Amino acid sequence: MPARSLEVGGLMWAVYPSGYITQYTQDEYALMFSRGAGAERELRVTRYSPQGTRSREQAFAELSDRQLKELFEQSQPSFTSPEAGYEK
Repeated sequence: MPARSLEVGGLMWAVYPSGYITQYTQDEYALMFSRGAGAERELRVTRYSPQGTRSREQAFAELSDRQLKELFEQSQPSFTSPEAGYEK
């Protein structure tokens, strides 16, 4: 699935669903927020439960920019997340 772009605080972030599957499979998905490249890359992760569609790709496509910004505000640095391999 292609990434979506999101502007938060004047910075552009790429947003995409994680390939990581939790024990909650269809009830909870992870989103990755990424900006920069190489050693300067910043990665944040959050999880959400879709309210309608259960397909990960369709649920992601149905999220509005406002909802993505709200999820970004709830996101955590990559070193706190198994989706990002606990890397800084």
